[in-house]
Amino acid sequence: MNIITQTEFVLASASPRRKELLAQLNIPFEVITSNVEETSVQAPSVEQYVQEVARLKTRDVATKCSGKTVIGADTIVVFQDRLLHKPKSRAEAIEHLQALSNNLHRVLTAIVIIQPDGEETVFVEETVVQFKQLSLKLIEAYVDSGDPFDKAGGYGIQTNGALFVERIEGDYNNVVGFPLASVFELLIHLRLLTI
Repeated sequence: MNIITQTEFVLASASPRRKELLAQLNIPFEVITSNVEETSVQAPSVEQYVQEVARLKTRDVATKCSGKTVIGADTIVVFQDRLLHKPKSRAEAIEHLQALSNNLHRVLTAIVIIQPDGEETVFVEETVVQFKQLSLKLIEAYVDSGDPFDKAGGYGIQTNGALFVERIEGDYNNVVGFPLASVFELLIHLRLLTI
């Protein structure tokens, strides 16, 4: 598919997974990461929290590259209205996965697009994930692989975390961290891309 860009794009994310997904559109873009402190964000709901973190990161990068369209994102895992951040220790990673075992959780990704004129567009994509019953032995083996520590909720669906998933309702790429189909649809709607 031949996609034509109407602007220069910047991906405001250090995530190699987001970079791989955006690259599927075969459009040129550069990656510039933000240096903001995500934990400074306070919000009354998880939906507002993920939007505010994504806004903070995207706005920070937008100040560094005028005249370009900046796409930023933040992904969170929510279990029983509790945010499960990237685990900071082995014990916390095990705790996250034990909580998710045999349960449903929500994965929310906020996408922020800031155009060269400063116009901002924000949306949140939600995917529901059902985990299988996980044995402690499996959880510990996964945690000891080191994979959980840079991932919200303590697992990656695109790595061995896929072994935990019973089913998902919604966009798989959203769980990876970038709902590509919805981003593409919005970029077309905003006339930043044409086909």
